[in-house]
Amino acid sequence: MKDKVVWITGASSGIGEALVYAYSQLGARLIISSRNRDELFRVKNGCKNKINVHVLSLDLENTAALADKAEEAIRIFGKIDLLINSGGISQRSLALETELAVEQRLMNVNFWGTVVLSKAVLPLMIANGGGQIVCISSLVGKFGTKLRSAYAASKHALHGYFDSVRSELFDQGIHITMVCPGFIKTNVTLNALTSNGAPQGTMDSAQENGMPAEECAKLIVNAVRLRKEEIYIGGKEVKGIWLKRFFPLRFSKYLRTAKVT
Repeated sequence: MKDKVVWITGASSGIGEALVYAYSQLGARLIISSRNRDELFRVKNGCKNKINVHVLSLDLENTAALADKAEEAIRIFGKIDLLINSGGISQRSLALETELAVEQRLMNVNFWGTVVLSKAVLPLMIANGGGQIVCISSLVGKFGTKLRSAYAASKHALHGYFDSVRSELFDQGIHITMVCPGFIKTNVTLNALTSNGAPQGTMDSAQENGMPAEECAKLIVNAVRLRKEEIYIGGKEVKGIWLKRFFPLRFSKYLRTAKVT
């Protein structure tokens, strides 16, 4: 990765922050983005080679501004070799109690923000002979659970969209990696949206006891290096992928009473 240009969204905390440190150690030139500019500078200061880390704040919900942000990112180093779409927001509310505006926000941030940003950098990647797009999805991008209806929908949508992009652009040197984490120890549940859009403000016990973000980042870096199409990361919750595939009815019954927080 030495001298490769890596753009990471959601870089101010959690998995995104851990990926910044991992790629900085590998010698990559980094563009780090999120809404929180102050936190981005904190992350930058935590990197050994700060001169190769550029802060570019953005709001994934403001999709109208993302094409300009992509142009700004490209001007920094002249290219983007790897775009890691790690920015996103989770949900902790029942479907029938969740306001439509909250569901739309989840789709705008998690799905449309990722799509718009990726489409903005893909033409240059193709012109340069190829590149790689990574989407941090979720295990609930493969199956839905309680309290995550719109969040699961946004992640399912990513898989459908980028599976198609992978097929369309493979012969132009574009590789797509979908990453599906389970319970990773981050602040994602603190910021998860409740029914009226307010953050939950508390940590789920499953998240608190999840895999460290640094370990998750190492697995992602390896999957990207190997150009894997899809990877599942976590503890026993990963088994849900296979239960859904081979025993769908039994798994559906299990999810009705499963503890998902």
